[in-house]
Amino acid sequence: MKLGMCLVFIPFIIIAALMAYLISYNEWRHHYPTKKEPKKLALQSAIVTFIILSVLASLFIYFITDFNK
Repeated sequence: MKLGMCLVFIPFIIIAALMAYLISYNEWRHHYPTKKEPKKLALQSAIVTFIILSVLASLFIYFITDFNK
């Protein structure tokens, strides 16, 4: 059951991280003349989004499966 729930959450977490990258890059590129710094900042934003959502999904799966026992 836990693996099935993980497989459901993973695509949505990846999509959210990609969207965070695109939104952050679009905002940061207006503030820097080169493309290197906005890409770096957008990647950091995407990584943080991925980590936070992964932890939240893991906690959700843990609590849902343990309360059903």
